[in-house]
Amino acid sequence: MGKAQWLSVALGCVAAVTCVAATALVTRRAVARSRWSRAVAVVRGFEEDCATPTERLQRIVNSLSVEMFAGLASEGASKVRMLLTCVDALPDGSEEGIYYSVDLGGTSFRVMRLELGSGSMVINKKVEHRPIPEDLTKGTSEDLFNLIALALKNFIEREGGDDEGRALGFTFSFPVRQVSISSGSLIRWTKEFSIEEAVGKDVAQCLNEALVRNGLNLQVTALVNNAVGTLAMGHYYDEDTVAAVIIGAGTNASYIERNAAIAKCRGLLTDSDQTVVNVEWGSFRSPQVPLTPFDICSSEAERNHYDQAFEKMISGVYLGEIARLVFQRMAQESDLFGSSVNCLSTPFIFSTPSLAAIREDDSPDLRVVGRVLEEHLKIQDVPLKTRRLVVRICDIVTRRAARLAAAGIVAVLQKIGRDGTLCGTTFVRKIRGEPKRSVVAIEGGLYQGYSIFREYLNEAVDEILGDDIASTVSLRVMEEGSGIGAALLAASYSSTRQNSA
Repeated sequence: MGKAQWLSVALGCVAAVTCVAATALVTRRAVARSRWSRAVAVVRGFEEDCATPTERLQRIVNSLSVEMFAGLASEGASKVRMLLTCVDALPDGSEEGIYYSVDLGGTSFRVMRLELGSGSMVINKKVEHRPIPEDLTKGTSEDLFNLIALALKNFIEREGGDDEGRALGFTFSFPVRQVSISSGSLIRWTKEFSIEEAVGKDVAQCLNEALVRNGLNLQVTALVNNAVGTLAMGHYYDEDTVAAVIIGAGTNASYIERNAAIAKCRGLLTDSDQTVVNVEWGSFRSPQVPLTPFDICSSEAERNHYDQAFEKMISGVYLGEIARLVFQRMAQESDLFGSSVNCLSTPFIFSTPSLAAIREDDSPDLRVVGRVLEEHLKIQDVPLKTRRLVVRICDIVTRRAARLAAAGIVAVLQKIGRDGTLCGTTFVRKIRGEPKRSVVAIEGGLYQGYSIFREYLNEAVDEILGDDIASTVSLRVMEEGSGIGAALLAASYSSTRQNSA
């Protein structure tokens, strides 16, 4: 073969290799584009399912308000329990003396000493936070309440306080059926707790017995949940406070209801013309809110064996987990996160604080997003466009949660006639007569500590109500409202209040 022929063959081989390489490159790019498109399709579908236009929010408001009416009519008639709290008088600022409280609502609890002066004055406040070992959330009620009583005893001794005859407020943030201000039986556990033998027991009595076992001369004077405690604190500072909402690890609401509007359980109502109602709105399931494939509302999906649809779309325990499930589906549809995706299969490994840190990253290269993914999910070297997609997912989860919470707040206002409508019969909100100021007390880290969540919620409340009515509604943060409120209610209901200073 001549030189020219060899050259021709060589050039042909080079051309063939180049063609193969080019074809392979084009194929890889096409596959990458296809995988990226599938990942984007997952996000777009999720975004569409989570959409909360104003019209949908208004329908949710009306639906929840109807459930609230039904829940007050008879037991078991509603998706929300509308529990009567036996609180018919709220703190008015005249309380004086030293009181204690215990606040149990999650994987930790608080003990508090509160010194009050007349004129809505907190002279001194001491608070101590204590974790609850995981084994005690699934152990026995005696062990759990012993832990709390011992912590309170040590706290009192360290503070140099005197427990003799002091009134004690007990914030117990789980559904309870109350028969008096100082007693109530546990209906069921929520969040991480599953001490089955405690269900049906009087939780105030359980704590009282533990206090005696630990040598304390204290008794529960007021048993409340965190929403009721927050309402009490709000009313202590502002008599226009009509409702309270918890938006943190869990979510719930309470409000002041006219006794005339409560048909069920007449025997629990006093001569007062009003009673505080614990809505228990976490169990609300609106037909107006479609469940996405990533909403964890079946008992097989996660570790809590109960259906709390509204809570799982709003509260801090679950938002990070919803985002993780979307990430996992994206990883299954594409190689978006490379090969380092093992952690995405671990339930609850992605927390809501991590979600908030990602959403609030405003750096040009989204360096916080990259750091969070690396530290918490062990996913490294994530490209910028993928980081932007991650931020978008966190925003979708946040926005839906905040707007649903806003709809819940407006539903409570509608129930008591403070939303400008005639019981929700018209979408045209007008101020009729002298405008009434309505304060809603809010406690919870999700609202207090996550600025974008707070902005979305406030925006949605204004959007639903309209400018005129929204101007009469004030959302006011209550720091440690549930614990302080329990102590305030203990003061209000203490028979030795005048001698407790």
